[in-house]
Amino acid sequence: MIKKILPQQYKFSEKKVDVFFDVDFSLIETKVSKEKLIFITDENIYALHKEKFSGIKTIVIKPGEKFKNQQTVNSIIDQLINLHADRQTFIVGIGGGVVTDIAGFAASIYMRGIKFAFVPTSILAMVDACIGGKNGIDVGVYKNLVGVINHPEFLLYDYTFLETLPDDEWINGFAEIIKHACIKDKEMFHFLEQHSIMKFQSSLKDIATIVKRNVDIKYNVVLNDEQETGERKLLNFGHTIGHAIENTSKLSHGKAISIGMIAACHISEAINNFHKAETKKISDLLTKYELPVSFSFDKQKTWEILLHDKKKSGDNINFIVLDKIGSASVKPISLHQLHKIFNSI
Repeated sequence: MIKKILPQQYKFSEKKVDVFFDVDFSLIETKVSKEKLIFITDENIYALHKEKFSGIKTIVIKPGEKFKNQQTVNSIIDQLINLHADRQTFIVGIGGGVVTDIAGFAASIYMRGIKFAFVPTSILAMVDACIGGKNGIDVGVYKNLVGVINHPEFLLYDYTFLETLPDDEWINGFAEIIKHACIKDKEMFHFLEQHSIMKFQSSLKDIATIVKRNVDIKYNVVLNDEQETGERKLLNFGHTIGHAIENTSKLSHGKAISIGMIAACHISEAINNFHKAETKKISDLLTKYELPVSFSFDKQKTWEILLHDKKKSGDNINFIVLDKIGSASVKPISLHQLHKIFNSI
């Protein structure tokens, strides 16, 4: 008798998401018939795990943030049409954050929306990008400017994908894990202080534990604020300046967010009485996980990008500051004051 695998469920106002932790990729075919399935992945994942895609219609896209745009979405839609995809088609995005963002967005607009699911294959996607229903694309240098909030039917975590994940992508993902610890989980912050990238890479049990903990943190925040009117904004800690740096440099998302978090710590010191000693603890932890805490960037160009951030409202911007490690809040700050602090960092 085959043991039935039960998911963890996260229930939203109009939908529930099933999350299958530490399972085999083949579970997908017990959830959706092969005839309805279309996989979307990128060239890197397809080349490394070709056997997993055997016998399933698959759309393969170019890898990397620079292809997270409308042109790629148009190409996916053209291929869906050629594959005779209809309202019963079920899309599964298999890859990192770029793939899950694009797959979720394409599925949400094709025929006014068809069902989809994700198999995240990177740390960043597992703990952040595929969770919460945000699916979108970049427009030029402006990240995630176009998109929707639409949850997948399920998430499937097959940790064997991490066996081929490059070291840089492990580092990239831990920026978001540290972010979650900074805003919501002091105990996890201490847990991370006692571990290292190498420890997590060598222990399936430890990586499974830390991934699940981060999924719980993010989903619980999203459950309380699906449309990002309040608490969900906390998840943007480090992202206001981090995204602007990412868009004006060749830094990866995680490395840019790491620098953004340190900048946000300094701003927290200036407007929220956050202690310098806490900033140093965060800086030390980021350094331990091989993430940068400083970077020489074009401040004027970065500031111009920052002015297009979605959190800007008139002459103010809602900025995420730390009260202490494990606790954060949203504070409006005038662009004039932010510019002054930003230039002093």
